[in-house]
Amino acid sequence: MQPKKEKLTLFVYLILRILVLLVMCLQIWHQNYENVFVCILTLVLLMVPSILERQLKVQLPGPLEIIILVFIFSAEILGEIESFYLRFPLWDTILHVMNGFIAAGVGFSLVDILNNDDRLQFQLSPVFMALVAFSFSMTIGVLWEFFEYSADHLLHVDMQKDTVIHEVISVTLDPTQSNTPIMIDGIESVVVNGEELGLGGYLDIGLNDTMGDLFVNFIGAFVFSTLGYFYVKNRGRQPFLKAFLPYTRKNRSKEHPS
Repeated sequence: MQPKKEKLTLFVYLILRILVLLVMCLQIWHQNYENVFVCILTLVLLMVPSILERQLKVQLPGPLEIIILVFIFSAEILGEIESFYLRFPLWDTILHVMNGFIAAGVGFSLVDILNNDDRLQFQLSPVFMALVAFSFSMTIGVLWEFFEYSADHLLHVDMQKDTVIHEVISVTLDPTQSNTPIMIDGIESVVVNGEELGLGGYLDIGLNDTMGDLFVNFIGAFVFSTLGYFYVKNRGRQPFLKAFLPYTRKNRSKEHPS
């Protein structure tokens, strides 16, 4: 951690690391080595914000860094090890909204930093900057879904959480093979290899989860991009959004009310 870090950010960072270490010790005690790996990965991810600051020579505002740290802890430790994804149905949705918001902020900041660089000879419009931020966030969301899908099929895990549904619509069920969608609704039980699954419906393997994640990522990206548009239009008059935008000291010193 950089010596000039805000005290609150440093406090949150240390508390989260201590909690992760405690969880890792508990997982070692129970010989759950897969979760031990998750804890080690989390410890590495918690260092990423500070590493990026040093390598990219940018500054992360305290509120943004705290959100990123809490997001990592919530996704890996609470979500995976403590099974919050299963205990709380909205847990995954909340994290994906946060991801869309944060990713849009990063994409917006990259363009904003370039836009204020004296060495460059162009000035991008607020609409274009908002569009880049939105596109950047959605691209990150899509790449993450690619990662989940690949992990499920190659490592035989279940990152794309399944959904119990009660109807299916498919042209494959059309006996005439005329591309007519056939609906089966009111599904209350499914038998696989002669065994009742006991789920109360049909088990969708990931599609609903993926599309739901992308929709809520869209919401987070859209909200930040809209706020970013007005931020550029009214430079220096929105201290709230400034707390979520990485910056360079030079660019931050140039900001002033328009």
